[in-house]
Amino acid sequence: MARLIALPLFSTLILSAMLLVLDRMLRLFDFVATEGGPVNVVWKLLANLLPEYLGLGIPIGLMLGILLAFRRLATSSELDVMRGVGMSYGRLLRVPYMYATVLALANLAIVGYIQPRARYAYEGLRFELRTGALGASIKVGEFTHLGDRMTLRIERSRDKGRELSGIFVRAQTPKGDWIGVTAQRGQFLATDDPNTIIFRLTNGTLIHNRPEFATPRVLTFSAHDLPIDLPRFESFRARGGRNLEYTIPELARLGKSGGSEQARDSSQAELYFRLAEVLTMFLLPLLAVALGVPPKRSTSALGVFLSIVMVVAYHKVNQYAASIGELGRVDPFIALWTPFAIFAGLIVWMFYTLAYVPGGQPIGALERVAGKALKAITRRLPGRRRTEARA
Repeated sequence: MARLIALPLFSTLILSAMLLVLDRMLRLFDFVATEGGPVNVVWKLLANLLPEYLGLGIPIGLMLGILLAFRRLATSSELDVMRGVGMSYGRLLRVPYMYATVLALANLAIVGYIQPRARYAYEGLRFELRTGALGASIKVGEFTHLGDRMTLRIERSRDKGRELSGIFVRAQTPKGDWIGVTAQRGQFLATDDPNTIIFRLTNGTLIHNRPEFATPRVLTFSAHDLPIDLPRFESFRARGGRNLEYTIPELARLGKSGGSEQARDSSQAELYFRLAEVLTMFLLPLLAVALGVPPKRSTSALGVFLSIVMVVAYHKVNQYAASIGELGRVDPFIALWTPFAIFAGLIVWMFYTLAYVPGGQPIGALERVAGKALKAITRRLPGRRRTEARA
């Protein structure tokens, strides 16, 4: 049983995480390129998004792992043999609940502690990209503005930006002076002051103009160090600007002693949302068994499709209930735990129908409707009609 569950569980988890990461990766590459940041920051952004994806991927992986394991046992008649020798569904669910307990604890650690801090780090990286604190990349062949008083253009770049050539710089001072420089080669050098860097230029011409100069001064040099003051950036806000960035203990404290009623409602709604998502994992083994065992002499995969729909739909209902609770329209406790009670009641009824009602099948009516619909569709296919006519 443990081996049957492990393969689809981890396969689904890895596949879902990869699909979500690939979907977001393209948008992040476009965002980073637009903001002119370094490419390696994309991987940091994706790493901070991974806990959020695992928060939904773990429940789906657990459910599909158990469902496909029981479906395989049922379609190969091994489940009938186990039931025939006296093994109840309660006994068969011991291993699935071991998986559920371990993954629920892991999910609690993710949504309760890891995801809030990762979310804050993600927003911090986005803030630094927008403000340029990560270091805007200087695009070759384009004019780049460093602050409000300096413009830079570079024709060619080699050795990952260590060797620059074809350089043009125009800078303006607070006193009204302006300096124009052209040089064959250049190199950026760090200084002891983190707010200043040195742009060492080689073989060039410098033009210095001031309002009181009759004509601009021209200087030819073989080496010249041009200091560049880096722009100062505002600091990112402290963690906790949003409820998503609070851990579960912090949400519990804010829910009891928040400054305003709206703050208490929003904290309680987020707290109940996370707890409901974690507790739902203990219902998933029952749902997986109820939908994974098809009717006799049936190989329909309707249960697999329905299980994914139910879990995703419940997740969306929870998000909507949390939004209503945050606005204070409904008490957060009622808004979040009422859908949980309804969902739990439906799952318990489905499992009871399968396990304790003789010949019971919780989705038997849906299976019959789906079977009739499939037959009606296949009858209308041209190839099907020709086969029936020949017969």
